[in-house]
Amino acid sequence: MLENLEADFPEHKRRASGAPHALDGIRVVDFSHFIAGPLATMILADMGAEVIKVEAPVRGDDARRYPPMHPQLDQGAPFVWSNRNKKSIALDLKSPQGLALARDLVCRADVLVENFSSGVMRRLGLDHETCLALNPRLVYCSVAAYSREGAFADRFGFDPIAQAESGFVSMNGYPDREGVRALSPVMDISTAMMVGNAVLGALLARERLGRGQRVEVSLFDTAVLMTGYATMQSLFTGKEPQRSGNTAPDTCPSGAFRASDRTFYINSGNDRIFQRLMGQVLERPDVAADPDYATGPLRIRHRERLFAFLDEAFARHDWAHWQARMRAAGVPYGLVRTVGEAIRSPEARDHELVTRIPHPVLGWVPNVRLPIRYAATPMADPVAAPAVGQHTQEVLRDALGLDERQIAELERAGAFGPAAAAAAAAVPGPMDRDPVPAS
Repeated sequence: MLENLEADFPEHKRRASGAPHALDGIRVVDFSHFIAGPLATMILADMGAEVIKVEAPVRGDDARRYPPMHPQLDQGAPFVWSNRNKKSIALDLKSPQGLALARDLVCRADVLVENFSSGVMRRLGLDHETCLALNPRLVYCSVAAYSREGAFADRFGFDPIAQAESGFVSMNGYPDREGVRALSPVMDISTAMMVGNAVLGALLARERLGRGQRVEVSLFDTAVLMTGYATMQSLFTGKEPQRSGNTAPDTCPSGAFRASDRTFYINSGNDRIFQRLMGQVLERPDVAADPDYATGPLRIRHRERLFAFLDEAFARHDWAHWQARMRAAGVPYGLVRTVGEAIRSPEARDHELVTRIPHPVLGWVPNVRLPIRYAATPMADPVAAPAVGQHTQEVLRDALGLDERQIAELERAGAFGPAAAAAAAAVPGPMDRDPVPAS
């Protein structure tokens, strides 16, 4: 597992020394779990915010057990992907002491992000009314499956459910079978991006208004947005989008084609691109001049005949031949790659999308950076995702100003879970130890 990292990927290049971060001085208390919430807070952490991830002792975020798990870590690949640059504090929110510490963190935070089921934060006394009363400048962001209020507040939801109920699944796949979900958690990812936008907007508003506010982002609402302009097309026409496989319903020719050795995708988004494809790439000005192909709607009408011509033409040469010609002609194209091919592609290497970063246990772990490049405030250097409770004492000291005696008392009281309390009880306190004999 994780073989060949040093051969396959370069070491991360550190940011310029002394350069500011976009979110310097912003503290985020992260009560979220799974994907959407943690990915959103990771975006904020990459921008330089201090993100304190509050986790249940020992068990932590359930996403830690998403496979594949590494045998030497308490986390799997999905958790590593979505939780870098965070500090983990293990608090037992069922204990009065653990809950009090969580409230103390909220009082000192700029942002709170949570995606518990509706009612959980209220039962804990960490609902938005209570937290905003404690800290009026707080940006309190809830990530809901459907909503925190209203007729569907009780509903659970995950990415595939949102894909199905939003209409997204119905749009994808081939017309002769049921629609298919995207394997990538596209709704979680897009919701995380929305949460990042929402939080940044609320922080900007706080500078003008002098106060924080409640923010809510819904997985379902985001999923409907992710169906794209199909919503507006449906409203215009009263018709449902039809599945079209790898072809595009509104441009032609757009789809997957096969060279003699590789499959690739082209997108003829307008008449000019079609003319360049036929005239410069395929050297068939006669086809470019065919009145049946004069406009996009006409090409769509005659798609079957046009695709048959293209299939035969492209099969005559290898991918390298067609790639050079399409690049020179300005025709949008791309190989149909596997994920492994994509992350090792020339484009990914040129952009340094995947690097390796130090890890205290494994030596190195891979890192996939965000597609954001700031000129004046470079993104934070990536630090590997933490173990459960890895930063508990650090956070208590630095964020809450507690000393070792106070932390030890909280540990014995069960603030960090029964296991920590039992371990602390087995160790004599400073007043219980035998005196050291004088030398």
